[in-house]
Amino acid sequence: MELTVRVTKSFGGFRLGADFTASGNRIGIFGESGSGKSTLVNMVAGLERPDAGEILLDGEPLFSADRRVNAEPERRRVALVFQHPHLFPHLSVRANLLYGWKRCTVANRRIGLDDLVGVLRIGQLLDRGVNNLSGGEKQRVALGRALLSNPRLLLMDEPLSALDDALRFQIIPYLRGACEAFAIPYLFISHSLVEMRLMTDRVVVFDRGRQADDTTPDDLARSRMGGSPVGYINLLRLADPREHDGLTSYAWGGGRLLLTARSDGAESLFELSSKDMILFKKHPEAISARNLLCCTVTGTFDAGRKVGVELACGAERLVAEVAGEAARELELAAGSEVYAAVKASAFRRLG
Repeated sequence: MELTVRVTKSFGGFRLGADFTASGNRIGIFGESGSGKSTLVNMVAGLERPDAGEILLDGEPLFSADRRVNAEPERRRVALVFQHPHLFPHLSVRANLLYGWKRCTVANRRIGLDDLVGVLRIGQLLDRGVNNLSGGEKQRVALGRALLSNPRLLLMDEPLSALDDALRFQIIPYLRGACEAFAIPYLFISHSLVEMRLMTDRVVVFDRGRQADDTTPDDLARSRMGGSPVGYINLLRLADPREHDGLTSYAWGGGRLLLTARSDGAESLFELSSKDMILFKKHPEAISARNLLCCTVTGTFDAGRKVGVELACGAERLVAEVAGEAARELELAAGSEVYAAVKASAFRRLG
């Protein structure tokens, strides 16, 4: 998929300017509330008309001021998943799912109900009314309805922001997995860096209506590390949980980590802040932290008043942060060996 957006839009005292070409199937639009993300999505979908410019999808103009083209929303084959599911309350789950499919031309019906139900694991919900669904189930049905319209492009506008953390990270595998299973490219819009890193390969950043950056999710997280109260968030998939003296032991990096957090599954996603890692130049004699990792420094980077430290811990990678003075005292350089201490309580389970 290649999407070109060169548009301006003004209303009230706000002006949005976008000028980018995004290639790939997993593109993110990132920015705080009021940055213009939803306005951009609405213009791509045909719900808002730009003041000037053009929007091209795989070379086809969806909007062009010069060529006087403004395709109607239903002709664009662009589907939307919003923050709230907006399901039809008088219809069953099955009828909601088939709503878009029935309005899709026969020639474009590449995704069928049975295939979708299997991927989203919603077979047991088909005959229910939508008012009897949980928040996560409603969002899966909303995703399914959008996919059954067989779009060329799926727009997901803050689809997880109305859910609590537990549900958010349960839904992400369905969002990503369904789009990959049916080869549907998407724009994922969010103000969450963690969601960007889990859902996208490339991110276009907006700030108060201005296009501020075009980068990768990880580079975006590193660039904001120094000014973030939580630092850089390491994402770890931990497997094989076992009880260990009041803690839980997980397989990771060729060894095992000890956590206070418990898991009820074979594999879970956890976060670890760069701020919660202490580095030692030599093996400490005794520490209270339950995890001591022998790591190799693979690089460093500036992060405001901090220094980001890239670590290889066996086959896994982590990012820590230290003060500039500490970086000099530890003589951090690519290839040097350090020990990283992490408390068992520093890990937070995401899903």
